[in-house]
Amino acid sequence: MIHVIASIKVKASERDAFLEIFKANVPKVLKEEGCMEYSAVVDFQTSVPIQETNVNVVTVIEKWKSFPHLEVHFTAPHMLEYKAKVEGMVEEVALKILEDA
Repeated sequence: MIHVIASIKVKASERDAFLEIFKANVPKVLKEEGCMEYSAVVDFQTSVPIQETNVNVVTVIEKWKSFPHLEVHFTAPHMLEYKAKVEGMVEEVALKILEDA
């Protein structure tokens, strides 16, 4: 199984619009072959001193049956459409692709 954690830093003025576009795309991604989980989460503010938070970062949590399934996801038509819609909203993307230990 492949786990993906994507940290997407969006422009402060675009956060809500970005989340709306992202959420509209989720049902399409969940229908992809091999997709087991796909959701966006945002930082939960606490007083835990070691926690790093940023209200402008959207973290995407994904789970895929295999890496080839993830590779197909990157070029799926709905993903290309989504990327075009959010292109001007995103400042930075960091991606971690992980496997079970």
